[in-house]
Amino acid sequence: MTTAKFLFLDDVIVSFELSGHSGYAEEGEDIVCSAVSSAVYMAANTITEILKLNPETVVRDGYLKVQMNIEDARKSKVITDGLYLHLSELQNQYPNNLKLERGVFDA
Repeated sequence: MTTAKFLFLDDVIVSFELSGHSGYAEEGEDIVCSAVSSAVYMAANTITEILKLNPETVVRDGYLKVQMNIEDARKSKVITDGLYLHLSELQNQYPNNLKLERGVFDA
């Protein structure tokens, strides 16, 4: 199962972290993994390459984390809110393969 953890400060997402593999199908055939990966990389790349922000980012096999300061998080709010909504809908469609967690950022 893929776990997507979003940390909020007030109503702003300051961090999103994804880990695991969905297990929907074999590697290369897994539509859930593809959908999640595509959405997450689009959000991360838009934050870094289009908005030119510099969040703390960690990427490795089966894991991605993006963490921002509150100012940058506010600048990217529309993007991260869209990502959260998109992954929420995917979770509704594939509840055995994707789990969203919502937490409060503890500064």
